[in-house]
Amino acid sequence: MTEAKNVVRTAVVRIPGGPDAIEVIEVPVADPGPGEVRVRVAAASVNPVDLAVAGGVFHTMGAIDQPEHTGLGWDFAGTVEAVGPGAGFAPGARVAGLVPGFDRDFGTYAELLVVPGADLAEVPDGVGLTEAATVPLNALTAAQIADLLGDAPAESDRLLVTGAAGAVGGHLAVLAQERGWPVTGLARPADADFVRARGAAFTDRAEPGWDAVADTAALKADALALVRDGGSYVGVLPGGAPDAERGIMVRTVSVTPDGARLAGLLARTATGELPARVQEVLPLERAADAHRAMAKGGVRGRIVLTP
Repeated sequence: MTEAKNVVRTAVVRIPGGPDAIEVIEVPVADPGPGEVRVRVAAASVNPVDLAVAGGVFHTMGAIDQPEHTGLGWDFAGTVEAVGPGAGFAPGARVAGLVPGFDRDFGTYAELLVVPGADLAEVPDGVGLTEAATVPLNALTAAQIADLLGDAPAESDRLLVTGAAGAVGGHLAVLAQERGWPVTGLARPADADFVRARGAAFTDRAEPGWDAVADTAALKADALALVRDGGSYVGVLPGGAPDAERGIMVRTVSVTPDGARLAGLLARTATGELPARVQEVLPLERAADAHRAMAKGGVRGRIVLTP
């Protein structure tokens, strides 16, 4: 729809039920307040968490209690259209960002977004907006997992990254090595070259005994079983971590926006140090098709929606 009608399109779920529950509705255009930026969205990435929202996982957990509808989408890239006082960006700037949390009536599957300027980062030259939309959620999650892992305490300490060919795992394989961890990536045999290109060792069948496991594939108890007694487990699903056992420290990451850190991660995307992989680009109206494709598995990179 046009701005003259003062409404924009956004994809939501009223009653969760998987891809068939997704609908595109019209909502009023919002003006940015102090410190806020209105962005015309060029691309929004489809992530596994979106499938869980549409499927009702977080409604069942009690993490979502929206009376009318729930917004879909966490990360995006686009162009600044309007700014509030102190927002820190100028109209026309190319930006990317993250909209966190579950209990909200809007998401990034939309034509326009109003978000805090502090949550945004400028997209550097050499990175397209479609590629930039795949970075915020996955790279920030990987960076915050690396924070929980901290620096490797000894040269002999070994880290296993499950889902190492995925969007979060591919970033973490690089970032954890910078903290001194010898990284081995667990993935399918077909993904061996990708994992090794990140500087990590590769395995498609891990045995128990790892000092730490970063469970980006959300294997939960199966991944915990791979950690040695007294080791460390870091997962990616808030509220979905396995119960601690055998003296293992169990933690999960609930990703938070960080515009300054995102700027650094995007700069490394521009140099090719961190992967930005786009599997397919679909129009907003085909959000349900994007969810179905991801649910089948085997997607390498992200499906990106364009309003």
